[in-house]
Amino acid sequence: MKSWGPRLMPSVIAACVGVMVIVWLIPVSSGLLRLAWLGTWAGLVGGLTGWFWRSPVLRAVPIAMACVASLPFVFPARPLDREALGKGYLRRLTALEGTPYFWGGEMAHGIDCSGLPRKALRDSLLHQGITSFNGSGTRGFFRHWWFDASAKALGMGYRGYTVPLPNTGTIRTLDTTGMQPGDLAITRDGRHVMVFLGVEQWIQADPAAGKVIIENGRTSPNHWFNAPVTTHRWRELSAGL
Repeated sequence: MKSWGPRLMPSVIAACVGVMVIVWLIPVSSGLLRLAWLGTWAGLVGGLTGWFWRSPVLRAVPIAMACVASLPFVFPARPLDREALGKGYLRRLTALEGTPYFWGGEMAHGIDCSGLPRKALRDSLLHQGITSFNGSGTRGFFRHWWFDASAKALGMGYRGYTVPLPNTGTIRTLDTTGMQPGDLAITRDGRHVMVFLGVEQWIQADPAAGKVIIENGRTSPNHWFNAPVTTHRWRELSAGL
């Protein structure tokens, strides 16, 4: 065992890195892939620790890596800065314009209708959590990453992710009074979600267009703008709704 251990560790490390790259390249979000990501990360840290075990200095490196990666998730929780969170969310939403549509995707190289606002909010939560040492942001990121939600689930308030707004109808005729940029419009059949950007502009990962697009909800011929919708706001961006 003593002779095989050091020889085996590079293979374990290479396998873990390979699996992590493959998982990252797959834009689809699933429980199995999330478990694979966490498992390969743990395997990578364990492999590096085992490889460097004979050197107290070197073996401390992967252990320190694991501690640094875990630290943001144990920061003390404080109220989120909703204004900064909302701005970051909108900036990340519009940055995804043109991203290819991929059913079930939540990545910058492939995304679907519910994955679009979820990724933008999740990344904004992580950024605020790390930069302000706020556990509410980092743990919020992990919760949204771990517990996936379809358009239908978001419309039903799954895990308290969203709160309902009174505005209903179709995007083409919708009275947006009281709505704010970043609010969600979810079709009543739960098949699609669009995000309000303000001034009649809406962003969506449209399967027909094959990518993320921004259009005017009043003048665009897009058929989704004729579908009955309910409107919702992310709980993290709501002020006691």
